[in-house]
Amino acid sequence: MKKALIHDWFYTSGGGEKVVESILRIWNDCEVYALIDFLNDEDRNRILQGKKVTTSFIQKLPTAKKNHRKFLQLFPLAIESLDVSNFDIILSSSSSIAKGVLTNQNQLHICYCHSPMRYAWNLHFDYLKSKGLQSGIIGFYARHVLHKIRQWDVINSYRVDYFIANSHYIAKRIKKVYNRDATVIYPPVNTDEFQLYEEKETYYVAAGRLVSYKKIDIIIQAFNNLTKKKLYIVGDGPEKTKLKKLASDHIQFLGNISQKKLVTLLQRAKAFVFAADEDFGILPVEAQSCGTPIIAYKKGGLLETVIENETGVFFDKQVPESIVDAINRFEKIHFPPYKIRQNALRFSKDRFEREMKTFIEEKIKDFYS
Repeated sequence: MKKALIHDWFYTSGGGEKVVESILRIWNDCEVYALIDFLNDEDRNRILQGKKVTTSFIQKLPTAKKNHRKFLQLFPLAIESLDVSNFDIILSSSSSIAKGVLTNQNQLHICYCHSPMRYAWNLHFDYLKSKGLQSGIIGFYARHVLHKIRQWDVINSYRVDYFIANSHYIAKRIKKVYNRDATVIYPPVNTDEFQLYEEKETYYVAAGRLVSYKKIDIIIQAFNNLTKKKLYIVGDGPEKTKLKKLASDHIQFLGNISQKKLVTLLQRAKAFVFAADEDFGILPVEAQSCGTPIIAYKKGGLLETVIENETGVFFDKQVPESIVDAINRFEKIHFPPYKIRQNALRFSKDRFEREMKTFIEEKIKDFYS
């Protein structure tokens, strides 16, 4: 049977791309589609295993490489322009638009949903605020576009035959937004690469795309008040310039670093600090795989991956003072690295690929029987 794999976009290497990488390890015969593809050669070879991506017309629009999200109002038209009518099985990896690809009654469509569109649903007001679109004509137009996107998003959810959620937290969101049930299969973590290292140093690490909802700013503000504690920040994004201006001298920005350097950094860190309301959060599990404890916001997918006072500590509010309090509590607790890694092994890549293969092959058998 011919299989198509639809991903929202390829421009960075994040959690969604790790899911794509694993799916292609299970079914290497998938043809790959996305709105855009601007991966570098290293990421392309690792994630896509040399496969060519069929992209939408947004790929050729001016400035799409720098900021594809400015074409949000065109996303529905773009994803519906991708012709996958010759495939029997459609697998979508979606936190935005991919599940909206057009299918017919003879095609089985299974969506691995990282989240319903964050900026259209649960982060609607945060998104408008971060872009300065709370008022004025442009703000009115932005709200109108998001309103239309929400309508389209609910409609296209019924193009999916089965939803898989990356956490119970997201399964609840799928039920709320789309009124659809979802099977939970936690995403893949490369626990073989992120090996246990027990000799910890004194620095802390925060990492992720430098966008507003990751809340790196409040981590920086917390460490501005902890002048004797060193913080490394890994990642890049539109918030980088603003965040660098906010940070004191003992906070260092490393940008995008190689996987090898990331592993070493996480292995030796005293703790990994995470302030986002995250859907699942692969990076905190990668850190735990290294035996490194977590200091995290007590909400979202991390409630499913971090065991309080055993593999990390939580803070209750997304404010600097709450993070400082959590760090002070964290430093009074002993966290055995071996136990932390044991917790992370529950989310291994092999487990993900085994569960995905079993689930999808069962649904194919039911659909075509």
